[in-house]
Amino acid sequence: MRVMIAEDDALLREGLVLLLSTAGIEVVAAVDNADDFLTAVTADRPDAVVVDVRLPPTFTDDGLRAAVRARAIHPGLPVLVLSSYVEDSYAAELLGDGAGGVGYLLKERVGKVDRFLDTLRRVAAGGTAMDPEVISQLLVRRKADDPLGTLTAREREVLALMAEGHNNATIAERLVVTEGAVLKHIRSIFAKLGLAADEVGHRRVLAVLAYLNA
Repeated sequence: MRVMIAEDDALLREGLVLLLSTAGIEVVAAVDNADDFLTAVTADRPDAVVVDVRLPPTFTDDGLRAAVRARAIHPGLPVLVLSSYVEDSYAAELLGDGAGGVGYLLKERVGKVDRFLDTLRRVAAGGTAMDPEVISQLLVRRKADDPLGTLTAREREVLALMAEGHNNATIAERLVVTEGAVLKHIRSIFAKLGLAADEVGHRRVLAVLAYLNA
C-alpha cells in the first residue's frame, strides 16, 4: 500500500511514517501543509491519504478542504482524516459523493496501533470507518425531536458500530448477541430513520452518516 501523510505536528508526522513503514506500508510523501499535500496528490495518486483537519496556512479546515479537493482530483481516493476535534462539516463534505473509502479518527486513537492500521486498511479497501466518539457527538447534536431520539440504547450501540464500519458478525461479537438479533436491530433503525432497508456494506454506513449530518 502507498500512502501520503499531511500532518503539521512534526512528532506525530514522523511517528506515523515510522509506524506505517514498520507495518510494510510505503509512505510516498509526508508534508506539513495543505498546499504541499495537494501538489503531491496531483503528481501521484496514492492508495490512501492520512490528513489532519487543521493545517497551515489558516489552521482551520485547510486539511479537510484539501482532502475534498484530492477526492475531486482522484475520484474515490481513500481518505483517513485525523483530528483532535469533531468537525461537523466532515461527513457532508467527504461522504457527499457516496464513494466510500473515508474514515475519521480522533488523534488519541492513533496510539492504538492495531486499531489505526486496521482502520487505514479498511478505508483503503473502500470501506468507511468513523471514530465512536465522533458518532456519539453527532448523535448528541441532533435536535430533541429528531427520530434518533426514538432509538433504544441497544439500537444506538448498533448504529455506532455500523458507523465504525463493522459488519453484522463483528457487531454481534462486540455486543455478545446473535447475528439475527443484530439484523433485527438494523432493520428497526432503518425503519425509524426512514432509510432504505436494502443498503449493504459501506453504503449502509454512508446512508446513516448522511442522515446524521442532514
